[in-house]
Amino acid sequence: MGRRRRKNPTPDFDGILLVDKPKEWTSHDVVNLVRNRYRFNKVGHCGTLDPLATGLIVVVIGKATKLASKLTADDKVYITEMTLGRETDSHDEEGETTREASFEHVTEEQIQQCAKDFTGDQMQVPPMVSALKKDGKKLYELARQGIEVEREARPVTFHSLDIDKIELPKVHFTLHCSKGSYVRVLCHDMGRKMESAAYMSNLRRTKSGQFSLDNAVEVTHLKTIEREEVEKLIIPIDQVEIAED
Repeated sequence: MGRRRRKNPTPDFDGILLVDKPKEWTSHDVVNLVRNRYRFNKVGHCGTLDPLATGLIVVVIGKATKLASKLTADDKVYITEMTLGRETDSHDEEGETTREASFEHVTEEQIQQCAKDFTGDQMQVPPMVSALKKDGKKLYELARQGIEVEREARPVTFHSLDIDKIELPKVHFTLHCSKGSYVRVLCHDMGRKMESAAYMSNLRRTKSGQFSLDNAVEVTHLKTIEREEVEKLIIPIDQVEIAED
């Protein structure tokens, strides 16, 4: 049997720590850093962010872990870069190219109209690289085995989709969306809508519910400060707004 991690006798400092996740880190890497470096007993997060993406991770500590499910359900805001011209099997830049298509016919007016068309309630098919389960197995685990299965479309809401900059083949936009939205799938679907092809080439989460990236601490800084200093950055539970069921 594996050795169990000894519980830290020092009580947890209950609350929320906002962290700016760097690229190539997983959400669990952030949780493990906070738990192990500062010797907190209970640590979780509110909403997975892919290794490719950067930005806001809402880390819950101590008694705040009981709030995780409610806080995970909050809307999110992302700054996104979409690249036209090709599709990949993962709908992002790290995947294998599955299709290429011209984007020379795409105009700024078409892009703006496409953004309007995707604003509001939508049905979205989750990607094979997601953590959703099929017959007890996570989709991304099946994808690694070269297996693709049918996925049912799920309702999501894109509250706003604002085009920030167009430098073809790249399109930059800010998305305010509901829980369960897949930005990589949105990019793929927008490419198809414009009779081209597209994938997500960059993603940065700037907001999660009431929390903003402006108040987040970078991982490089977390690696240099001690527990007494990190406790000053933790938002106490009584300062967190919890929506009524």
